[in-house]
Amino acid sequence: MMLASGLSRCGVPAKACSGQRALPQLAAPMCRPASSLLPQLRLTTCHASSSDSEPSVLEQAASAVAPTNGASSSANSAATSVLATAAEVSSSTPSTPEPENNNNKDDKDAPKHLNWVPDASGLAPLKFEPLSGSEQGWANFKLLFALPWRRFKKDAVLTFKLEGEIPDQLQGRFSPGFSMPQIIDALEKAAVDPRIKGIAVEISPLAIGWAKAQELRRYIQLFRDSGKFATAYMKTAGEKEFYLASAFEEVAIAPTANIRLAGFSVAGTFLRGVLDKVGVEPQVQRIGAYKSAGDQLLRRDMSEAQREQLGELLDDIYEHFLDTLAQARGKTREEVADLLDRGVYDNEVLLAEGWVDSLKYEDELIEDLKKKTGGKEDEVAKVGLSRYSKVSRSAFGLNGKKRIAVLRAGGAILGKASGVASGSITPEGIIPKLRALAKNKKIAGVVLRVDSPGGDALASDLMWREIQKLAEKKPVVACMGDVAASGGYYMSMAAQAIVAQPLTVTGSIGVVTGKFNLAELYERVGYAKTLLSRGKFAEFLAADNRSFNEEEASLFEESAQFAYRSFRDKAAASRKMPVEDMQAVAQGRVWTGQRAQQRQLVDVLGGLHEAVALVKQAAGIEQGEKVTLLEVSRSQTSPLKLLGGGANVLAGLAALGSLAQGGTPSAAFSQALGAAVLQQAAGSLLPGMLPNGLTAAASLQLLQQVSAGQPLCYMTEVDASSLVSAGGVAVGAGAAGAAAGGLSSGLGGLFEDEEGLMQALFMQLEEAFEQLL
Repeated sequence: MMLASGLSRCGVPAKACSGQRALPQLAAPMCRPASSLLPQLRLTTCHASSSDSEPSVLEQAASAVAPTNGASSSANSAATSVLATAAEVSSSTPSTPEPENNNNKDDKDAPKHLNWVPDASGLAPLKFEPLSGSEQGWANFKLLFALPWRRFKKDAVLTFKLEGEIPDQLQGRFSPGFSMPQIIDALEKAAVDPRIKGIAVEISPLAIGWAKAQELRRYIQLFRDSGKFATAYMKTAGEKEFYLASAFEEVAIAPTANIRLAGFSVAGTFLRGVLDKVGVEPQVQRIGAYKSAGDQLLRRDMSEAQREQLGELLDDIYEHFLDTLAQARGKTREEVADLLDRGVYDNEVLLAEGWVDSLKYEDELIEDLKKKTGGKEDEVAKVGLSRYSKVSRSAFGLNGKKRIAVLRAGGAILGKASGVASGSITPEGIIPKLRALAKNKKIAGVVLRVDSPGGDALASDLMWREIQKLAEKKPVVACMGDVAASGGYYMSMAAQAIVAQPLTVTGSIGVVTGKFNLAELYERVGYAKTLLSRGKFAEFLAADNRSFNEEEASLFEESAQFAYRSFRDKAAASRKMPVEDMQAVAQGRVWTGQRAQQRQLVDVLGGLHEAVALVKQAAGIEQGEKVTLLEVSRSQTSPLKLLGGGANVLAGLAALGSLAQGGTPSAAFSQALGAAVLQQAAGSLLPGMLPNGLTAAASLQLLQQVSAGQPLCYMTEVDASSLVSAGGVAVGAGAAGAAAGGLSSGLGGLFEDEEGLMQALFMQLEEAFEQLL
């Protein structure tokens, strides 16, 4: 049962306000028990202590990531844990009833943030703020006592490489690349660090979406506002790399660099012809005119609805590219459009027309950096990002006493891990963290960072409910990454406010479900199957050797419609919109962040900075007051992952093993299609099948759920990271930057990171020691 939309979370009538984003109170969703999806895992790093006097394990772990310069007390906490009262609404009541207050508490005892309305006009802008004289002196004093592996030469240049995927959450000990929070944190510190003279960044082919590129540009600009130099260097680049490089003061490219600027494109991929050839009939229900995820299995070409929504995405990206590059390089929009239409391949032309600042080999760039940093003739005073990320923000007074947690959820949404490593979102991974944050009185509010195309509908709903429960205790603001669509939007809409970049891909409020009829395939391979059943619908989903009969088809469609209505109605209630208005913008349609804001699906355009500012606003913290951001998510990377390769071979062996152990050809087909077809397609033929680096294991699990008739809240309409025609530029398989090279040897190249194995060991020992303290 759902409460009337006129009720606030505390059970009292809400004020009539079209812009209000206080969350409505919804009954727990009707679904099968979650116990089958949530094994009892003990995530000790996620649970907060119940004692106020003793810091929780979560606090200790977070302090190791972002150490503070002072401990906060419970008196400084901006949000008090108060239980929301329950209310019942009689189905016969014609208007909003007076709710029953089960806790017998006065209205004044309810948390104030429950009636908070986001006000974008009152947010502090992202800008560079220099240290005061006293802050500068205190910073210099602290740096004198820095640990040896945190020290580096004065007047140094911060160097690193941006390449491939850039994960949205902190990576594990053995991960070779850099993450978004690591890069952004380094740029903020370097802007005020007196030891840093400037930055030099090599930009190689990227496998990120436009929203992350927008976020990085903002923090590069913040660094430039400090007055320090910022140099970008490219050897191979397309539109997205050139867009990011335009944020730097100087854009240098190799004389023979492969720079291809040709425009933008997006592809739709369709498997119906493949399935017909192997004798597989997809029986799919996709609810929503624009929910084209099912089209990949049902159609051989692109529908008009899909053409419409993808066309709008391309328009927004194209227009933004013209405006941004024109402003950055002092050109007109017409000149930028002409650059794309001419297909310029001569780097001398790019230099002569002012699109780049210099043509240099790396050794020439090194000579320039020597002059800028005052280094010795035989080396450049530099520091790599791995070492610099260990420098504490508290050394520059960037942390505050009050704490705001950042919980990051990235990847496909799965019902359970089922052997899938990092790169997925599961209830068992997210819900314990949500509950721990709700209990932790030292956390003033939470930013929920979502970067997901969706996935399992039930898992999305379970996490949606827990996010709502957390929002009853303290402010929760969702901050979208490259994509927060379908199940990703499902999670986000539980927050009290939603922030997205203008080019974030979001929406896709729809449902797709289905099963495969393998009768023809069975006949071709000589496989026979007989089912004995009791009950009218016992063979409803179990019979993969025949199509639905008329009654089964009707039940299948009705169940899919029910799942869609549940998603749509909860979205309407969460966003304080009439169901009719939500229906107009739902139907599985994807939007850019700027179009979503115009349709009330998003509150504020921006990134992490705006999300934190909104949490401050809701928690009653002054906008100018500094806070400590606690990153409570870290991707766990096994050292075995560094060995690489063999994933598809192992998946193929698993499929054969399924048959050998008595598994059905249906299961073996799912194994083969999930591992062999989808994983190979991700890198070459079918880039739109696996958005945001969806792994073979995750795609296999989602495929098996579809074939079992389970509803998915999943978006495959567009890959946020592939909305560019790259002009033949290949994206490298590595993550952002390589952790290679010796200890400050300088032999690995200007942009290679200098952190070696021994230094990494020192860092790990240091963090363990800090946790003990």
